[in-house]
Amino acid sequence: MNSNPPIENSTTLNLPLLHQGKVRDVYQVDDQHLLMVASDRLSAFDVVLPDVIPHKGALLTQISNFWFDMMRPIIKNHLTQIPVAQVIPDADIDLQQRAVVVKKLKPLPCEAIVRGYIIGSGWKDYQNTGQLCGIDLPENLKQAEKLPETLFTPSSKAQIGDHDVNISFNQLVDIIGQERAEQLKEVSLTIYNKARAHAENNGIIIADTKFEFGTDEDGELVLMDEVLTPDSSRFWNQDNYHVGSSPESYDKQFIRDYLETLDWNKQPPGPNVPAELIDKTAAKYHEAYRRITGKDFLKQL
Repeated sequence: MNSNPPIENSTTLNLPLLHQGKVRDVYQVDDQHLLMVASDRLSAFDVVLPDVIPHKGALLTQISNFWFDMMRPIIKNHLTQIPVAQVIPDADIDLQQRAVVVKKLKPLPCEAIVRGYIIGSGWKDYQNTGQLCGIDLPENLKQAEKLPETLFTPSSKAQIGDHDVNISFNQLVDIIGQERAEQLKEVSLTIYNKARAHAENNGIIIADTKFEFGTDEDGELVLMDEVLTPDSSRFWNQDNYHVGSSPESYDKQFIRDYLETLDWNKQPPGPNVPAELIDKTAAKYHEAYRRITGKDFLKQL
């Protein structure tokens, strides 16, 4: 069992901090490389809460690394072969599990969202318009139903503090060009379909997900950030999946549900979360890791 305390932030590292997100801290290594560290911070409704989820950052990083490796035949990714300990000589095993040295890329100003099932904001959109992000759908679809075909529904990248905005494929073309937009769509659908097949063989439905891409010095498309984690995707347990209701997700849904019962305006500072909900959420992340990779995370430490 790992005796290291949860990492709430990593700003004690002796590298220039470029960006601190809700979960990830990004450091400058040199002109070509960055160090990405996934913390155990917990956020909900775009607010970082005072509690943490033990091992969360390491679990997210290792799940991403698993998928990056699987998708190498489809798309280049931002990972390098540089060990974390080469950049942080005194890095303990915990930091090495939650951090990666990555190539510095030029991020595309969009997110690639892929939807295999109708749920969440897509379900609300369909109920109001009969469409999903401007795409016509058949009548009488039910909540959480598998879509007739997998949909690519991009969004524009928002400024910090704002929400991303769904855009049409034609709007994406206006932003990044026809050829790049078509490449983004094809690659995103290919990655999702391969991941969905693997996950379903291991008892998980990947209902939807989002990818981020950048370009390297040669202008080639590269998969970056995190990929196919419970934070960037909607994972459902096949065993209790039913059409017509919102399935339980492998993420912090327990915590969001709890927060909705509070008299809280969803502005900082966030409230504390009961320990039993923290433990229940942590168990979900561990189960997702175990089903996807075939390993028990704690036995790897």
